[in-house]
Amino acid sequence: MPLPVQSSDMDEPLGPLPREFAAIMRPELPGLMKEIRVEVTRAYPEYAQLLNGPNAAAIRQGFEQSLSAFVDRVADPASPTTLRDELLRTFGRVEAYEGRDLDSLQGAYRLGARVALRRAKSIGRRYDLSPTLLLTFADSLFAYVEELEALSREGYLEVQSRAGSAGEALRRRLLHLLLAGTPLPHATLNELCEQTGWPLPDEVTLVALRAPAPEFVQAGLDHDVLADLGAPQPHLLVPGPVTPERLAMLETAVAGTHVALGLTVPTAQAADSLRWARRILQLVDEDIVASAPVLDCADHLVTLWLLSDPALLTEVAARELAPLNGASGNRRARLVETLHAWLTTRGTAEQVGDTLGVHAQTVRYRLRNLEAHFGDQLDQPERRFAMETALRALHLHGTLHHAE
Repeated sequence: MPLPVQSSDMDEPLGPLPREFAAIMRPELPGLMKEIRVEVTRAYPEYAQLLNGPNAAAIRQGFEQSLSAFVDRVADPASPTTLRDELLRTFGRVEAYEGRDLDSLQGAYRLGARVALRRAKSIGRRYDLSPTLLLTFADSLFAYVEELEALSREGYLEVQSRAGSAGEALRRRLLHLLLAGTPLPHATLNELCEQTGWPLPDEVTLVALRAPAPEFVQAGLDHDVLADLGAPQPHLLVPGPVTPERLAMLETAVAGTHVALGLTVPTAQAADSLRWARRILQLVDEDIVASAPVLDCADHLVTLWLLSDPALLTEVAARELAPLNGASGNRRARLVETLHAWLTTRGTAEQVGDTLGVHAQTVRYRLRNLEAHFGDQLDQPERRFAMETALRALHLHGTLHHAE
């Protein structure tokens, strides 16, 4: 169906947007998302902090889904919105956790709609679209905003229905402020500490939990432990280090739920501790770290470091192993395996052979091959360190034999 062009007839009845309009809108989404993000964070500075906080990933995903789902609906009115609906409810939950009402969130939705309408007017001039089509777009857009508001209200009311005292909401807001990842606003922080009776510690340890966190966890926590158990990624903040007494408390409180302890860090670096704890849970899911009811980042520091940037690891490994690029697949795999064993053990041919389960003479043959490929690079400490680091990381990730 062709899109309607300019017409002087303003009395046409408004109907659904033509499906072809989705093809015009979709290329505009990346720029529109950026423009809305700038406008909203300028008008509502609290959302700039949230985009660096513990719920940042869910917020960004929900924002993108809310826009793309509108275009998807134009292209196919029957397109599913399950993911979008849950993410929009999460927006409402975050507002409740932060101790705010829904006015700012609703204002942000409407501001985003105004930015989108401004973009639509520009598109209309570019494609010579009819006023009726633009009116239909505006009507559909603001009806869609009402739908988003209703979904967020569901999440907001869900948290309110099970929330305890106002003091708990303040404690959650305090926790989110400590995790915002920006310089701490001392006046607000001190005010919240005073209101909640929570003395600001010099050091903290963050704890990541599997979602969903059981409701009984809160009851077993020490009073000074801050918690956000209803967040998409539940977490706790323990003042100071996790002493044996604290560990016993946590094991009892979270019984049946796997948790990861971050490192004890200065309070201003709380977000780092939580990031490391969450990464350990991810490494368990990837079968790199063995599962346990309570995991401690301190036991896996080298693994966290080596696997902190998978894309960079791939680049480093490709560069360090480039001299082997000319070797065939099986021969290359054997040479990489031997190089890894030799760099790791620094042993004799016999010791490397025991590690690999091959004869020492085979190891000597392979080592001569490696010398032929790498030349004097194997005699340079810096290059050996880079090779060993890359190979250890590939080994941890289970991709050593697939190293390109």
